[in-house]
Amino acid sequence: MRSLKDGLIYHVQAIKGGFTPTFFTSNQLIHVYSKHGLLHDAHKLLDEMPERNVFSWNAIISAYIKSQKLKQARALFDATSNRDLVTYNSMLSGYVSADGHEAHALKLFLDTRSACEGIKIDEFTFTTMLNLIANANDLNRFSDSSLIDMYSKCGCFKEACRNAMVAACCKEHKLEMALDVFWREPKLNDIVSWNTLISGYAQNGYEEESLRLFLCMAESGIGWNEHTFASLEKEVHAWVLKNEISLNPFISSGIVDVYCKCGNMKYVESVHTTIGNGNCYAITSMIVGYASQGNMVETRTLFDSLPEKNSVVWTALFSGYVRSQQCEVVFELLCEFYAKEATLPDAVILLNLLSICAIQAALGLEKHIHAYLLRVGIEMDEKLITALVDMYSKCGSIAYAEKIFQRVIDRDLVIYNVMITGYAHQGHENEAIQHFEEMVEKGVRPNAVTFLAFLSACRYSRLVEQGEKIFLSMRKDFNVLPETNHYACMIDLYGRTNQLEKVVAFMRMVQIELDAAILGAFLNACRIKENTVLAREVEEKLLSSVGDDGAQYVQLANVYAIEGN
Repeated sequence: MRSLKDGLIYHVQAIKGGFTPTFFTSNQLIHVYSKHGLLHDAHKLLDEMPERNVFSWNAIISAYIKSQKLKQARALFDATSNRDLVTYNSMLSGYVSADGHEAHALKLFLDTRSACEGIKIDEFTFTTMLNLIANANDLNRFSDSSLIDMYSKCGCFKEACRNAMVAACCKEHKLEMALDVFWREPKLNDIVSWNTLISGYAQNGYEEESLRLFLCMAESGIGWNEHTFASLEKEVHAWVLKNEISLNPFISSGIVDVYCKCGNMKYVESVHTTIGNGNCYAITSMIVGYASQGNMVETRTLFDSLPEKNSVVWTALFSGYVRSQQCEVVFELLCEFYAKEATLPDAVILLNLLSICAIQAALGLEKHIHAYLLRVGIEMDEKLITALVDMYSKCGSIAYAEKIFQRVIDRDLVIYNVMITGYAHQGHENEAIQHFEEMVEKGVRPNAVTFLAFLSACRYSRLVEQGEKIFLSMRKDFNVLPETNHYACMIDLYGRTNQLEKVVAFMRMVQIELDAAILGAFLNACRIKENTVLAREVEEKLLSSVGDDGAQYVQLANVYAIEGN
């Protein structure tokens, strides 16, 4: 029975024919009527059934619950002896979801636990009760032992259940209970589990313990994320000020590290003022923090304050200067490194040097660094090889890039993308297409970056048919959804080939919001075709999306200049 119409037709035929529908058919009819709000008809059909099974009762009870008629649903619940776990969970969920029925939900759960000894509580039951507890103002009515007992009867569910229970216990200040659940099965603790417990301790005023858990989290092999730092930041800072950093150097450096990763350098400065320059671990964290934010003056000052520099601070300094594109300073720093350090630069520093060469398109220096890598015998891992290929291609030496590429036996997606992009930007569309076909043939699955590079090659070479083919292939053959730049690339391709009618048709099929990149490409196509009428249609939307981007204003002005406006 797929629709209400089918159900009504069948029901009328049954009445006319004088036969009684089967259990299955009656249950289907109840479900169809309930789904379309015909509760009276569904209930009447239930009353007319000579026998009902648990599915019959579940269907009508669920219907009343979904219609928020909990009183009628509970009356039916009490009237039947045919109950299973679905019946209990439906009624329980109905109470928990409705405001003001928390007491009914709690009483139902406690009253029926003994009645359903043969039914094992499942994950849905457990999470429903946890939602009740997390949103209730009073957990005392629901004893600690009942909560723990309920959890133990659930068996080993997904981490979400454990995490929800830890969160509920922390909310109600039951930290010992939260810790008991947390350590009961340590192998199941994921990053959410750790963050929930750390946040719970911090919000309940146990800042030192939350910080110890933070450090323990790293020791257990679980990496921190932004939620970890957000959980600690405010509470721990208040505690730091109150206790004047009365901790060991390792703990204080951990606090600095938290603030740096949160990007709150004001707190870092206040802690630094208190602990001074004696804690090299804290200074190292500050150097990394300031470098990541592009504050190279503070980074360099702190770097110079260290009597001994390790690879972490050297790498942070190199990375900071590369990120802010201070190319000359990077090469000066390299000379300083050679003068002061007896060791060779590590792989990350070398990657930064190759990146700065690519930014500057400095082919002579690029070959010098490559020769140095070969001369000192530094092991060339995948990242270094890919960086070399990228550097040569961006410096215009695509032949050198290809030579290195050909020496790589196991080529991954990244190195293919680098080569395809390099050929595309230099107008070698045949080579770009060749590498694309090769990677697909070898089982390397292309991603959004690959398709953008390929479409760029088609755009520069005005290969409309090839571009259309690959654009359609993205979703159809590789399940890669087009993004802003892919749409903009296709519009620009049509514009460069004076096919404005295709541009207009293509704009209608764009399935994402039209942003400045797409509208800008459309505007450029209008300029090439000298069509100011279409340009005016997108003018308002373009200007509202570009903000302070002066390039788009110039582009719009160039279109209007065609007709002398």
